Amino acid sequence: MAGESNGAPPSGASIAQVAAPAPANEPLAATNPEKLTPAQLKAKAKAEKAARRAQVKEARAAVVTAPPTSQAGGAGADAKGGKGKGKQDGQLGGQGKGGHLHAHRPSVSGRRPSMPPVERDVRGGIPECFSHISMAKRIPLSQAHKDVHPAVLVIGQQMATFALKDSISRLRATLLAFRKVIEPYETPKGNSLSRHFVPHVLNPQIEYLTECRPMCFAMGNAIRLLKAKVNKFDIDTPEDEAKEGLLEWIDFLINERITLAEYVIAQNAAQSINDGDTIVTYGRHRLVEKTLLGAKKIGKSFDVTIIDDPYELGGQELATVLREAGIDVVYSPNLGGLRPKVAAASNLFLGGEAIFANGALQAPSGTADVAMAAMNAGAKVIVLCETINFDRERVSVDALTYNEIDPERCTAESFRLLFDNTHDKYITGVITEFEFGGGNSPAQAILALLRKQEDPLIA
Repeated sequence: MAGESNGAPPSGASIAQVAAPAPANEPLAATNPEKLTPAQLKAKAKAEKAARRAQVKEARAAVVTAPPTSQAGGAGADAKGGKGKGKQDGQLGGQGKGGHLHAHRPSVSGRRPSMPPVERDVRGGIPECFSHISMAKRIPLSQAHKDVHPAVLVIGQQMATFALKDSISRLRATLLAFRKVIEPYETPKGNSLSRHFVPHVLNPQIEYLTECRPMCFAMGNAIRLLKAKVNKFDIDTPEDEAKEGLLEWIDFLINERITLAEYVIAQNAAQSINDGDTIVTYGRHRLVEKTLLGAKKIGKSFDVTIIDDPYELGGQELATVLREAGIDVVYSPNLGGLRPKVAAASNLFLGGEAIFANGALQAPSGTADVAMAAMNAGAKVIVLCETINFDRERVSVDALTYNEIDPERCTAESFRLLFDNTHDKYITGVITEFEFGGGNSPAQAILALLRKQEDPLIA
């Protein structure tokens, strides 16, 4: 009869399955696939889900092509004592509806998971001998340390994309961000600000900024002074008093070493320009621009030759500003024909990114070529630089020790360095906010003065 089952139970079937009578309206048991218990169905579904997750993970990693999960799914189903649900004998247990393998349908929508773009290794073509030179890179916000302040996160992204480019603009933004870090800070119970703030609060901010772009010398000097100021606080100093002292110190550093320094340097440099002079400059530097505009404002009559950086083209903007101020300008888009351009020059004004202890100048690439040509032509080479950019300890004799690789111009065939190194013998003098230095080693006298000037900052 249709409702009875004779003979031995089929292999692998449970006693409950054999003893349970089939409903009268169902076809013969011989033509039905075996049913799975709820526990087996749950285990089978769990195994298939795990297999799909594993495959999607492998696909996203893009390491190798993911193997079909149907075999793994079938093996998992057999291990649980059953075949694929609702399928005839001979079909793979890992198949889904419609007979499609899960390997081809890892998502609910039936489409392959979108492959994340593989990030290009921009340093892949850099030779090993230049591997020590750093390069700016954008750090995903999700990878930043949890203790990094939102204001510092913004500054880091701006530095990585060169929205904040020169050393002083980076320094100013960093100090203002540190101000926002200090204001809400509260010392944990059982600690003191002088012992807790630097390692647990300040250092994560510094590490993140350094990962985004190598730290400039101005930032390094300011952070060194800031840490020294924190360490000067007595362990019993009240938190409010210490915080107020740090905030006042940051304001003083911005006003004295950045804002006032910029004004004094431009004023002193403008006084060194005489009527009828031909001033040559390279690219666009804010101190040189303020100097030329200041000299025109006090009635000096002179003309300017701008030799532009062919990669940055900032000289175009400088030429526009100077012409609008009524200054005669000759513009050259590159270093071609450099010697005749500097032959009639009276002074060459250059802006510096940093000055080392041996008097060497770090400046945008191309500066050294212009300085050497001007010196050989008999022109004075004058560098305008704030003392916060001076490095009192390190020396530099080439452009390969302290430098950066331009991330926008780095390919498998070539790369470009952002800065070059101008030896002190090609520099006539340096104008800072403290004094005008002359001679072949203009930095030496200024470095001695710096030690006296920085002592009050950390006292």
